Amino acid sequence: MSGSIPAMVTPSVLEWARREAGYEDPQPVAKRAGVRPERLLAWERGELKPTLRQVQTLAKIYHRALAVLSLPQPPSLPPLAAQYRRLPGIQPGKESPELRVAIRVMSQRREAAIELSGDLGYPLPEFREVASLSDPPHVVGARLRAVLGVSEQEQQQWRDEWQAWRRWRAAVENLGVMVFQFPKVGLQEVRGVTLPLSPAPVIGINSREISAGARSFTLMHELVHLALARANEEKVALKESRADSEWQQVERFAEETASVVLISQQMLEELLQKMSMRRDAWDVESVRQLAKRFRVTPLAMATRLRAAGQLTWTGYQRWKKEWDKYVAQLTPRSGGFATPVEKTLGRAGRPFAQLVLEALDANRITAVEACRYLDLRWDHVEKLRLELRLGPGKAREPFDAGD
Repeated sequence: MSGSIPAMVTPSVLEWARREAGYEDPQPVAKRAGVRPERLLAWERGELKPTLRQVQTLAKIYHRALAVLSLPQPPSLPPLAAQYRRLPGIQPGKESPELRVAIRVMSQRREAAIELSGDLGYPLPEFREVASLSDPPHVVGARLRAVLGVSEQEQQQWRDEWQAWRRWRAAVENLGVMVFQFPKVGLQEVRGVTLPLSPAPVIGINSREISAGARSFTLMHELVHLALARANEEKVALKESRADSEWQQVERFAEETASVVLISQQMLEELLQKMSMRRDAWDVESVRQLAKRFRVTPLAMATRLRAAGQLTWTGYQRWKKEWDKYVAQLTPRSGGFATPVEKTLGRAGRPFAQLVLEALDANRITAVEACRYLDLRWDHVEKLRLELRLGPGKAREPFDAGD
């Protein structure tokens, strides 16, 4: 039987693959592989040989091709932290296995897009926006909103947060940014991440975020970080040397700027005049009602009110405590069931999916390669074509990625 055939693998590569996948402790891997940790370590020392079936299981756990585990020595790869921006609370090289997979997948999609675009003769749009920490957040936010091309009139016509999310995503993609979503990473670890690479920089959004408004805010937050990186105001995680207190200032700048992008000054001033609220008089319900007008989250709205001077920092902290208490009392809602096509469009994005299908039609890639790029079975490819022809917002609502 194939399961009992000894596999021709390199012990040192097995150990490398485990550590590179983010598993310093062999216990979780051994549990998933159905063996004792001692046996796993014995494979890595070359004292015992795993079967072919066991190596296939390890390859799935590590998200590596089976052939990689048969290399004569571990491959030399750049550190993962050389690709993404600094993330609060995450030490470079100590990312969770789930986050490491997510970043690798997004990086692979980016590389595929660059290669396919070159094969098809399509020039990739260049992201040109820059941001400086010395500029006021309202100035940077207004400038970014202008280049995104979303008018106040259009925003007022959106029917819900999901339509807003899809429109903001398309606007960012039109600037030359690849927007992906990643599953299986806890929200407590990261909500969004930026790969400030050129060409085709990447913004990743955690698809476990049920609220579309929260995704929109995270998208703009990461867009600000991308603009800061392009102006050399921040570096990739491996090279970022700011102290935590200094980095908190960068995060606060990104938060305030993102809120300005989503909530224009003109619209905000018009509504504030009608409401006649005193400074720091905002409670949870009044912020919720105002947030609905912009299709954003109340937290994003409160951040915007703080930036506009309607909430002092003390007032914002008081409101935030009330908001956290309110959220803790809510019953969590399920995001529902997403079809395979919806998962592909949500995670890989429409531009990437369209590029892969065009490369397939032009015989630049095989059907097997197309399915691998899209993480989609062949019998769903024609359904994907239909969804792409329908355009964003025409698919079933509100599912967008499906964890």
